[in-house]
Amino acid sequence: MIKYPENLDLRRLVHFSADNGTIWLGENRMLLLHAAALSSLRKELINSVGREHTRRIFTRMGYASGTRDAELAKKIRGGQNPIDAFVVGPQLHMLEGSVQVTPLKVEMDIPTGKFNGDFRWDNSWEAEAHVKEFGPQQDPVCWMLLGYASGYTSAFMGRFVLFQEVECTACGSAHCMITGKPVEEWPDAAEHTRYFEDDAIVSRLLELTTQVDMLRSSLEQQRQIESMIGSSPAFQRAYDLVTKAAATSVTVLLTGETGVGKERFARALHQTSSRANGPFVAVNCAALPHDLVESELFGVEKGAYTGAHATRIGKFERAEGGTLFLDEIGELPLAAQAKILRVLQEGEIEHLGGDKTRKVNVRIVAATNVELQVAVKNGKFRADLFYRLNVYPIVIPPLRERTLDIPPMVSAMMEKFSALHNKRTAGITDKAMKALSAYQWPGNVRELENMIERGIILAPQDGWIELDHLFPSLNVTDDMDSSISDSGGLEEKRPPEQARLCDAFLATGLSLDEVETMLLTEAVERSSGNLAGAARMLGLTRPQLTYRLKRNQDANLPKE
Repeated sequence: MIKYPENLDLRRLVHFSADNGTIWLGENRMLLLHAAALSSLRKELINSVGREHTRRIFTRMGYASGTRDAELAKKIRGGQNPIDAFVVGPQLHMLEGSVQVTPLKVEMDIPTGKFNGDFRWDNSWEAEAHVKEFGPQQDPVCWMLLGYASGYTSAFMGRFVLFQEVECTACGSAHCMITGKPVEEWPDAAEHTRYFEDDAIVSRLLELTTQVDMLRSSLEQQRQIESMIGSSPAFQRAYDLVTKAAATSVTVLLTGETGVGKERFARALHQTSSRANGPFVAVNCAALPHDLVESELFGVEKGAYTGAHATRIGKFERAEGGTLFLDEIGELPLAAQAKILRVLQEGEIEHLGGDKTRKVNVRIVAATNVELQVAVKNGKFRADLFYRLNVYPIVIPPLRERTLDIPPMVSAMMEKFSALHNKRTAGITDKAMKALSAYQWPGNVRELENMIERGIILAPQDGWIELDHLFPSLNVTDDMDSSISDSGGLEEKRPPEQARLCDAFLATGLSLDEVETMLLTEAVERSSGNLAGAARMLGLTRPQLTYRLKRNQDANLPKE
């Protein structure tokens, strides 16, 4: 029988935060559920979809939980001997309240993939719940626990290790007993591996509803192009305006903070319009030197200026029949603004240095992250051009107003950068995703994209993207206020500043009365003798402060 190492390192990973309603195991969010609730779910599923499908659901739930805990085991005890690292799984299974695990035999060699293990289970919640609802059984019923053991060991060993329950208390045995070994070593593996496979359970239950949902989804996908991800109300308002504008030839003005994705919205407008087969030409007006703006936009005739050795067409002619996206249009000089106004009104341009007008068939989509109305008042932007552009304004919401869109955006970005950097990851931890949703995103979508790329690069191969991979230089607090004590109860997790303050007080050698006197005196002095103000500063009422001051004064009077 294998002796467990101390589990203090695991208990320290469990944190309870009653104020914000979260429980954490490392960076994975946990739930403290009534066993009776899971028992009711089990009963409802068995009665609804049958024993086989219910077993598959619970087995896959356990498998997913086990794989998560295996990643944690490698991180916490990766440098220890393999057995001490491996038994993190059984120890966590007990810490999570699922079952008491006694390792009877563990033979393992990770490089060769060898594994053979026997474990005894006591106090299985699944066996107790099943017998309570359905009475004694002929076959083992610890499906979720078995899925956990298989998922944990498979992830830990890097190969599929299948566990089977050879004894179960639901069948009258004194203990539950499980045995695990590589799947190919089980002659009856096929009878058990089917419970680990994906199954279209929902389609079996609600086939008609699913078909309707799929139809709606396909219609929605026709409306949205690949690069546009979002279902939040703020995103949908902006996207609906784009969809309506796409059916017309109206000039569109996109406004919003830097990094919100104005060019993506412009491309979406182009690709869903009748001009989709034409070119989409994007111009960053802020990057154009002022003395070259007109030649870049409208073209130049040979000999128009020194160095103009040939006639060259500009961006407007390159976008013929399509869309010209003028990003940061507020940075254009006034002379160029006047010519753009003429294009909007007359649909024609002139090359720099030429006197011949040319008709152009171009749709203009402009974008800016500055207040053009303010620029108009300051004389930096033409009022007539502003009113011509502002016919159809679309405000692109900042990322902090569309937090519902962050998870699907993160998934798409992870897929993109995993392929780009040839890096596989297991996913992103719950705590990291919570931090992404709570972050204010001053750089918006562009900042999120850069952060996910950094996370892909820093995360270990096949590992999880964790909080410090995304915010390596920021002091991100975890807002957790309690953990598990050595006795298994809740204990307060004191903020580090409190610990530093206590260290400073204790280092002075002052008594508690002397510390109190010092604080009272300091508060009175800082409030210029105003006792009410001093009391507020100390979190006391004025009578309480007066009493404490008098008590300290009396204590310091010389005794007769």
